[in-house]
Amino acid sequence: MNPSVLLLLPLVSLPPLPPSDLEAIGRRVWQNEAAGKVEGLADWNSGEAFASLGIGHFIWYPPGPKGPFEESFPGLVRFLSDKGAPPPDWLKPGMACPWPDRTAFLKETGTPKLQTLRQWLASTVPLQSQYLAERLEKALPTMLESLPKERRAPVKRSFEALASTTKGRFALIDYVNFKGEGTKATERYAGQGWGLLQVLEAMAPGGHASDFAKAAAETLRRRVKNAPSERHEERWLPGWLNRVQAYAQGA
Repeated sequence: MNPSVLLLLPLVSLPPLPPSDLEAIGRRVWQNEAAGKVEGLADWNSGEAFASLGIGHFIWYPPGPKGPFEESFPGLVRFLSDKGAPPPDWLKPGMACPWPDRTAFLKETGTPKLQTLRQWLASTVPLQSQYLAERLEKALPTMLESLPKERRAPVKRSFEALASTTKGRFALIDYVNFKGEGTKATERYAGQGWGLLQVLEAMAPGGHASDFAKAAAETLRRRVKNAPSERHEERWLPGWLNRVQAYAQGA
């Protein structure tokens, strides 16, 4: 991002969360992504071209051309290393996923490589929760920069209103991890995105978590409608809708 542009943007500084609240949010994300199970900390979903790792199921691509979705696991590895929690010896910062596909990954079920990876990820949940929170703080400038000036204020107002409550903060953290910021040109079907930016634009400015949940459900339904038929994304929609509808319920 251009630093000179950032100086012109209406930035927001989120009040820090107590470590216990932050970890609780991280564990809720883990529950959403992998039912809170240790074996779910290193997984490869059917029909995907990447491994899903950590409490946020951070994407890790094998060698070769990257897919359209943002790769977030290498950033987590660097973050945890910088915080004094280095990965297993075999996992070098910046390396590509060592499994070329899901079949190769599943063949290593129960091996020391996957066991040490899951153990490391299970031992760093508080730090991974911090990684999720920091991603959210970086998301707002990225989203605002992608918009014309006249469309920035309502997005910022909705973001601030949600971030001021525990329920809203969880919704923001979970959704941006779940479906991204919504600013990447590659994350579009029929020219329409499905990230946090699109949800914030779809809700009433300054709304509550219930408004966010409704807008998120509408955004995800549109994504599935626009998705290439061969991806069969309708199979995931019920789970996605359950996930975002819960934003309006828990504390």
